[in-house]
Amino acid sequence: MKSRSRFPLSQCSRSGLVYALLAGGVMLLAGCSGTPPTEQLAVSKSAVTHASTAATTQYAPVELQSAKDKLERAENAMAQEDYALASQLAAEAQADARLAEAKSESAQAQKTAQDTQDASRVLREEINRKAQ
Repeated sequence: MKSRSRFPLSQCSRSGLVYALLAGGVMLLAGCSGTPPTEQLAVSKSAVTHASTAATTQYAPVELQSAKDKLERAENAMAQEDYALASQLAAEAQADARLAEAKSESAQAQKTAQDTQDASRVLREEINRKAQ
């Protein structure tokens, strides 16, 4: 089967690219406002909390930690009334959290596929052994 794109991206790469573009758009909009990004910070906090699972900690620890660090920095920027920076960091934290979830889901799916292949191989070996 031939790929449709000259530059194929994995599902994880596409998700990361989409979230990076969304974060960039949010940063542009946030730079124009002088109001605290409280709603954006709450959404980012929720995204980081939602991403903080045992599976994500196992399969995407770097991305999850990056999301947590950026969220903390966003909260500090908010306290310093640097709303543009707070908004930017909150958007980045949200993107990192979603990337961590996507990477974790991908790794879990790969592990499930590998386990299924292994089980299938064992069954074939058992069938072949009994047939002999």
